[in-house]
Amino acid sequence: MQLTSPKAVGIFLGVLYGISMRIVIEFSTALKFGSLVTISFMFLVPVAIGYIRVHFEYNENPNLTYRQMIVKAWQPIFIFLLVSIVTLLEGSICVAMALPAFMFFASLGGVLAGFTRRKISQKSNATLLSITLLPLALSPIELNFLHLSKTYEVTNSITINAPINIVWQQLTNVSHIEPQEIPFSLTRFIGVPRPLEANMNASGVGAIRTSTWQKGVVFKEIITDWQPNKQMLYKFEINPDLIPDNALDKHVKLGGEYFSPLNGGYRLSEDKSGNTILALTTKVQDKTNFGVYSRIWGEVIFQDFHHSLLTLMKNRAEKPLAAVISHS
Repeated sequence: MQLTSPKAVGIFLGVLYGISMRIVIEFSTALKFGSLVTISFMFLVPVAIGYIRVHFEYNENPNLTYRQMIVKAWQPIFIFLLVSIVTLLEGSICVAMALPAFMFFASLGGVLAGFTRRKISQKSNATLLSITLLPLALSPIELNFLHLSKTYEVTNSITINAPINIVWQQLTNVSHIEPQEIPFSLTRFIGVPRPLEANMNASGVGAIRTSTWQKGVVFKEIITDWQPNKQMLYKFEINPDLIPDNALDKHVKLGGEYFSPLNGGYRLSEDKSGNTILALTTKVQDKTNFGVYSRIWGEVIFQDFHHSLLTLMKNRAEKPLAAVISHS
């Protein structure tokens, strides 16, 4: 591929546009002009990147199929996100969450570019300029007037072959968690720190359960409902300033500007066979404008995290019983 070919130009300008928009919007946040956590950046910037990529290659290859437009639009997206990680503009968690949306909307931009060049070729450059400026035009409007904050609950449960009182004992104080006790999961793959332990300073309502994760992440759970062998509910007390910057990407930092767990807890019940049903619920506040897309990621991450914790509780509660059976 020659560096001056339309293909190379489209890729280079697409990447350059993405990085430039990333930097411009980052520095304009303080002026209430833009934000990275907006529809304008998350969805419209990749549309423009895909549009740029296909717009320039069309000069050389006007017979591009729509399938080629869709795939070629991904090329500058991958490079842009890779550069963002290497230069520390973004962390792995944010990139992983953004990638599906970036690919989808870049493809829309690529198809739109191909359609525009075929139908209104005389004004294609003007359309290109409009597409690239659209995020800058809409970002301040969205930031100041569009607020789609949502609160939702995520609940998961697991069946444990152990008495309720044995399971209850696992909830209050969680001793050091070995790496092999937590199943490999999506959250660990994308860089979310894993839990290490949880300790309570007392029992009953008002007690504090302190959770410690990898990378220096520490937060508190204030007990709001305490019914031994039935339920333990709590509200989160998280100071985002005490969470190291390298532990969680700033846009998904617990208790941060955009994303915060509010409360949650464990509930225990017994099935007909005498097994314990352990349910874990977390109530989450999402202050982004991403709507369904953000909700999907929130559900995925918390369900994944719940699964890890519930599996830990199950294995620890069943272990003494298994040892007794084996010994007898």
